[in-house]
Amino acid sequence: LAGLWTVFTLGGVGSKPTPQLEQCSPLANQSLLLLLVLANLTNAPDTPNPYRQAIITAFSSSHPHAFQINFNSLYTALCEQQKSDQATLLLYMLLHQNSNVRTYVLARTDIENLV
Repeated sequence: LAGLWTVFTLGGVGSKPTPQLEQCSPLANQSLLLLLVLANLTNAPDTPNPYRQAIITAFSSSHPHAFQINFNSLYTALCEQQKSDQATLLLYMLLHQNSNVRTYVLARTDIENLV
């Protein structure tokens, strides 16, 4: 769970990391890239992509096995990392595939921080 939290908080990763940032969070960078690759694999004809399903159902109170996360921390981390291609793609996936994240972001009064 701590590793997944690192993936979602992004650990200060940028799309073109400086050597200092790269040394601080290489695991977070690689973990996020792996998560994005796995979540974007195409579905098999008879079974859905389990990684995409985890992204879609994450943070849901209606799913007993969904993990919980502080939306404010996630939002803040994504706002801070919008120069990162990986963070932008994660935000895109969460907004389009996870209704809980979309509802939270749309309810924010400081949504301009994401732009």
